[in-house]
Amino acid sequence: MENILDEILQLVKKKMHEQGGYDYNAYKQFIDETINYFIEKGKLTDDDNLDFIKSRLINMWSSVNNKIK
Repeated sequence: MENILDEILQLVKKKMHEQGGYDYNAYKQFIDETINYFIEKGKLTDDDNLDFIKSRLINMWSSVNNKIK
């Protein structure tokens, strides 16, 4: 589980940098986009606890926000 969280988080950070979206709402949107992308690519399925994954990533906001400043 930690590996997939790290993969998603790295892609979210990349999107933030590339698209210049550094606020909380952009972060949440990039999480949704990235989770959907992982579902499309078969890295995540409906059997995975998607709500838990999203919640864990959203809870990492303060850490991510501190590193991008």
